[in-house]
Amino acid sequence: MKKLFPFFVLALAAFTVNSQSLKPYVLGATFNGSMEEAKAGVKSGLTNAGFKVVGEYMPVEDAGRWLVVVSHSGLDKAVKSVGGLTGFAATLRVALTKEGNVINISYTNPPYWGNAYFRDDFDKVAASYTKVESAFKQAMKGVGEAKGTAFGSEEGVERDDLRDYHYMFGMPYFDDTKELADFDSHEQAIEKIESSLKWGKPGVKRVYRYDIPGTKLTLYGFALSGEKGEGNFMPKIDIATPKHTAFLPYELLVKEDEVHMLHGRFRIAISFPDLTMGTFTKIMSTPGDIEDLLKQLVED
Repeated sequence: MKKLFPFFVLALAAFTVNSQSLKPYVLGATFNGSMEEAKAGVKSGLTNAGFKVVGEYMPVEDAGRWLVVVSHSGLDKAVKSVGGLTGFAATLRVALTKEGNVINISYTNPPYWGNAYFRDDFDKVAASYTKVESAFKQAMKGVGEAKGTAFGSEEGVERDDLRDYHYMFGMPYFDDTKELADFDSHEQAIEKIESSLKWGKPGVKRVYRYDIPGTKLTLYGFALSGEKGEGNFMPKIDIATPKHTAFLPYELLVKEDEVHMLHGRFRIAISFPDLTMGTFTKIMSTPGDIEDLLKQLVED
């Protein structure tokens, strides 16, 4: 019996880790000062902690918000080791949101998004994500008052559920992507998108392009404007505090010769896991609207 006791302890520990609930965002710090001061401090902290800033913009065309997109060598290593649709995990997002008298500095919670995007392969890349998680904590120490509080869901989502996430029966999973186009090569797909951006497409502006080293995977992020853009859908779903500014921007992945976007009913739901069906019905057209906006980039 004594010999079995260590086994039961280990089994219980494993169950506790695997069943741990995670939330989509972390309130890293609060800052008292101007938005410009906050932006400078955040970008400096991120760079010093080993992140690379690959893009930034004002989401929802709201002067009280700013969004910084970052890459990290740990994410590069993880994506390269598994490949495919995990290219969506190549960047993470840091948001600055003026709420009340302070600026809340939040970021996408690495293990939450890692489990959601790598799914059953997450254990293979967990060490890389631990490094990224530690780097975020380091980056937040020098910016305002450090917090480290996870948010975005009252009870969180268990790891196993994240790896098989869908909002409800009949709703899309992670790999139920929208394939917007396919080309003869990765280079041709990129050329088409870049050409479309050069000439301009209504309601779509590039925030970043990130070519994952050692792969034929390129991740884009886009600001969406106009009557079907961020200003239309964000006020309907971003109703909790702290704000979910780090939900944005919306991504498009060039996977070898294919161009994919995450289905809106997956991407929105996993970013707002407590979204009620009543609220969801207010944005029923949004997944299709986003698809229509991004399709402009790959159509003739």
